[in-house]
Amino acid sequence: MVALMTVMICLCSWINIALFSVVPFTMQTFAIYCTLLLLGGKRGSIAMFLYIFMGAAGLPVFSGFNAGFGALLGPTGGFILGFMLCPLLYWLLEKHVNHILLLVLGTLICYAVGTMWFVRVYSAGGSPVSVGAALMSCVVPFIAPDGAKLALAAVISRRIGRHI
Repeated sequence: MVALMTVMICLCSWINIALFSVVPFTMQTFAIYCTLLLLGGKRGSIAMFLYIFMGAAGLPVFSGFNAGFGALLGPTGGFILGFMLCPLLYWLLEKHVNHILLLVLGTLICYAVGTMWFVRVYSAGGSPVSVGAALMSCVVPFIAPDGAKLALAAVISRRIGRHI
């Protein structure tokens, strides 16, 4: 199941819809939500780690078939690293907090880490960007779609979970 969900994260990261933002719209968060709801925090963290490890090792598993440390250190790399915090938070609190609330909190943490990374990389490259501008580019356009992906993942995972 861990391997299957790792593959699902990879495949969903390739579903890429170009928006007006530097940050691509993918189904990757949907796969992460499903992974955590179906596998739990421990195995979900392993699946997420495997995904990041494969991309860092050079397999083109990131959005746009990107790979390597360049993708992790680029402007959107903070979101990939932030994706690892969501399963770790889930693992830490899954016995105490509502699972949907944990996914929302994990997404907010991912937004925060990704946005701060985005600001840092652009500013270091000589093109300073404000936190507000980064939020308008990196977070605001994704709030409603991520909410829809979370709702879809909750419904699908509930139905699939009965058969696992």
